[in-house]
Amino acid sequence: MISMSPPCQPFTRIGLQGDVSDPRTNSFLYILDILPRLLRLPKYILLENVKGFETSSARDKLVETLKKCGFKYQEFLLSPTCLGIPNSRLRYFLIAKRQSELFSFQAPGQILENFPDQEPKASVKHRVTAGLEKESCFMPPKEEYIDPNSGSDGGSGRCSEKEAFVFKLETAKEMEKKQNQDSDLSIQMLKDFLEEDEEMSQYFLPPKALLRYAFLLDIVTPSCRRSTCFTKGYGHYVEGTGSVLQTAEDVKLQSVFKSIEMLSEEEKLMKLSTLKLRYFTPREIANLHGFPPEFGFPDKITMKQRYRLLGNSLNVHVVAKLISLLTG
Repeated sequence: MISMSPPCQPFTRIGLQGDVSDPRTNSFLYILDILPRLLRLPKYILLENVKGFETSSARDKLVETLKKCGFKYQEFLLSPTCLGIPNSRLRYFLIAKRQSELFSFQAPGQILENFPDQEPKASVKHRVTAGLEKESCFMPPKEEYIDPNSGSDGGSGRCSEKEAFVFKLETAKEMEKKQNQDSDLSIQMLKDFLEEDEEMSQYFLPPKALLRYAFLLDIVTPSCRRSTCFTKGYGHYVEGTGSVLQTAEDVKLQSVFKSIEMLSEEEKLMKLSTLKLRYFTPREIANLHGFPPEFGFPDKITMKQRYRLLGNSLNVHVVAKLISLLTG
């Protein structure tokens, strides 16, 4: 088996989107170049990348090479939420194997948004039409469409002129979306993934961060069934790097933010502090990613490095299910 996760920077929505002209794709293009010339082709291929890869020229070259080598393949856009995990981490996946027949679940020309044994939450599939990939940009369900630089779950922290902010720079539409996510009983609650015995004082947001970024934070409670994508900047940068946890569940978020902009900094800080906001711990993020209980970091790995590694990680359960489909 060849498993690949080429550098994502050439394909991210917030980057320059250099695609195959970006030197960081050279290693991937080299593999595509030598694959048809191998004396013994791999039986299986698994590839992962960010949302955006599916409309790239690199993807087109990959598919062309797979067809040339006799592989049958299927593409996916999947997030852990499809497995009941309360974390949005939308990623592109491709599985391929050498066989004469298609996968039993194969949907030629389509990118599946759910595993084939699941009832789709939305009936939309992304159809890839030859020569039209760049124009047929797929928009996933809003809960999954997350800009790593956004300040809210799937939003940009801004609204159109016709949409008025209700509180905390969120529109009524955005609030309704979050309420719908938290009402989805197919998703577990965050409390199932939280640590109980860890000393949490080091994870609470400092006063400076509270004052500067309060309106941009995606705030969740242990009873929520959602969290945004945790990036490698989590714990170091605040805006758009992942959700933060409100540990004072009895405090109403709306009451804290109501007319808060009219208060002095000292009064703002007093109100914000009542929420007891903290970062998720590395262990908690690892739990959401599906890492087993025995997983741990060496003591010499700093907190910043742990968050960076987890931010570049994959969800174990999603990948395991794809491998099972591929080899089954």
